[in-house]
Amino acid sequence: MSKVPSLSYLEIISALKRDGWAVVRQVGSHIRLVKHTRDSTLKITVPAHKPVKRSTLSHILKQAQLSLDDFLNLL
Repeated sequence: MSKVPSLSYLEIISALKRDGWAVVRQVGSHIRLVKHTRDSTLKITVPAHKPVKRSTLSHILKQAQLSLDDFLNLL
């Protein structure tokens, strides 16, 4: 398994958009994304930081129900 990379919020959001996420709003330095699935609506918040902490990215991926390898393939 790979190590969680240190990425900017722009790279993270671009990858998430390729997975079907959409930006719905931004309040200050927090960007809200949403993804509609068959069963539910998933919501995550990405901080507008350069770079986003690795631990924060790890939590974002867990909330997005994405494995690290799947996320890295989206980059």
